[in-house]
Amino acid sequence: QVQLVESGGGLVQAGGSLRISCAASGRTFKTSIMGWFRQAPGKEREFVAATTWSGGNTYDGIHADSVKGRFTIYRDNAKNMLYLQMNSLKPEDTAVYYCAADPVGGNVRTWTLYNYWGQGTQITVSS
Repeated sequence: QVQLVESGGGLVQAGGSLRISCAASGRTFKTSIMGWFRQAPGKEREFVAATTWSGGNTYDGIHADSVKGRFTIYRDNAKNMLYLQMNSLKPEDTAVYYCAADPVGGNVRTWTLYNYWGQGTQITVSS
């Protein structure tokens, strides 16, 4: 049974940093697309970042424009872990952050296409 479990959320001041993690189990995700999405109250779930396998041990990171230069997605396949390093956090980054894997058709930005989801972790950025 595939499981994705996020951790590391919390309260942080604007300008601060936080790293959230996603532990994957049930199978290896080495060649899978994995991503982070977020959802703020009253808003639609939105793409944050994704990592795609390019062959061998090479992965590409794709980041939404709103977080580019501040957030970095990366993975540790030996541990079956996915991470999101978040720097220079802003109040508008406040949301529940979700880990996801295996989008149908390889479209990394469309949340409805992902097969697997974690339960989410809350991040609150205070001004």
